[in-house]
Amino acid sequence: MSTLQVWVHTLRHEAQDIIGIELRPKAGENLPPFEAGAHIDLHLPGGLVRSYSLANDSRERHRYVLGVLKDKASRGGSRSVHEQLRIGMTLTISMPRNNFPLQEGASHSVLIAGGIGVTPILSMAKRLKALNASFEVIYLARSRQAAAFTEELGNLHTPTHWHFDDEAGGPPDLRALLANRTPLANTHYYACGPAAMLNVFEQSCSDLGYALAHIERFAAVQTQAATDSRTQFTVELRKSGKTFDVTPDTSLHKKLIEIKANVPFSCEEGICGSCETRVLEGTPDHRDMVLSSAEQASNQAMMVCVSGCKSERLVLDL
Repeated sequence: MSTLQVWVHTLRHEAQDIIGIELRPKAGENLPPFEAGAHIDLHLPGGLVRSYSLANDSRERHRYVLGVLKDKASRGGSRSVHEQLRIGMTLTISMPRNNFPLQEGASHSVLIAGGIGVTPILSMAKRLKALNASFEVIYLARSRQAAAFTEELGNLHTPTHWHFDDEAGGPPDLRALLANRTPLANTHYYACGPAAMLNVFEQSCSDLGYALAHIERFAAVQTQAATDSRTQFTVELRKSGKTFDVTPDTSLHKKLIEIKANVPFSCEEGICGSCETRVLEGTPDHRDMVLSSAEQASNQAMMVCVSGCKSERLVLDL
């Protein structure tokens, strides 16, 4: 996967335990264009690679803006951002990619941000504002102090429902918020935030008959292996000419790391899409949160960080 060098132009306190990061290109250069909802992989000191959504206006080519929460359950990524990044530091990032695309032709859009999930939602809101499109925002957070980018969002002057748990006396009734609307035909709903909120969002949209619902997860939902998934199979990497066996005491992911295969890993949870690999032969056991049901059924690609195999042999375009 292509990478590029950027430097840390600004570090800013955005909210409680949330830092804003502005990345800029080398002098005289522009950054690659991106679409609202996109994210990049950030290569951090110590070798960690983590994915973060872009929060700024997608028309901007002079900077990328991220918002990173210092997660108490951090596996090292967010802690590294908060404790090790410094202004002027040079970093490697991936090209932007988008697993959470905005449908710009929608008659109306409802954008729901939960906590740090505001980052892609803010970029979407800025894009819709630039298009003079019809949209509204629902922003949910524990408190005003824990809510990032509220000023930028407010400056868009679009209909926004703000809910802060400490002021409202408890968590929001998301289903009621969604139901308290008369949806236009072709209304799209977008949500990004903690897993519990996304689960309620998906169930509510299903109950209310809102078929055009989209989510972006920051943490994977555990997906069990299929009943016909094999614990032992042979893997051929067509480009490199390597062949190896996956056995019950290892995994495809571990074997690819062990042999130093040319595949980038970031989240290692099947949610960022960085390790998407073309399948030439065989039947994957898909366990990712990126590919659609139709894409999984086609078996043309797989996320090799979490997925397994249902056939005796798997041939990958690596």
